[in-house]
Amino acid sequence: MIRTFLAASLIAASAPAALAQQAMADEAPMADEDQMMMHVGPSVGDTFADFTALSTAGEAQTLANLSGEAGAVIVFSRSLDWCPFCQRQAIDLKDAAAPLAELGWELNLITYDDPETLGDYAGDNEIPYTLLSDTDSAMINAFHLRNTEVPAGSRYDGIPHPAIIFLSPEGEVLAMLREEGYQNRPPVDVVLETAGELAS
Repeated sequence: MIRTFLAASLIAASAPAALAQQAMADEAPMADEDQMMMHVGPSVGDTFADFTALSTAGEAQTLANLSGEAGAVIVFSRSLDWCPFCQRQAIDLKDAAAPLAELGWELNLITYDDPETLGDYAGDNEIPYTLLSDTDSAMINAFHLRNTEVPAGSRYDGIPHPAIIFLSPEGEVLAMLREEGYQNRPPVDVVLETAGELAS
């Protein structure tokens, strides 16, 4: 079964509340209710064969480099520099890397952070999977995940709505897991269950 994972309970923040939260917690603003209700991200069946991002060493990585036999799991995350929810997800996903590999999937996480920031994070936290840099948000834009509610020119300009995309080795979207809002992320057991279903 191919699924899109969406949170059942959502309390959308108003623009003033989001700006207040940003000021208090140094967080990127939340999207408003209209933004939350619209479709975000790719559709199953879309193809992204020209996927390119940078490794923590600054080397260009293509989908062929990032895929296992079953394909690639691409986690779009806001930032491992300043987003505590993204940092927690990155740590949680450490438990998913080996089981995903056994099922033929390679786990990758992409943010708009620069390669050095991601390399430092990977080293400090013993991340066993690939971290990818998309500093110009090219892949974030290509996958229709860019948060357009973020003010242009702010430190948050270019962040994605968090999502987990399952791609075939040819770049076809097989599934997308995401929750509305940025504080909750698809649980690891759901990621593994989806990977198993797709690989079977």
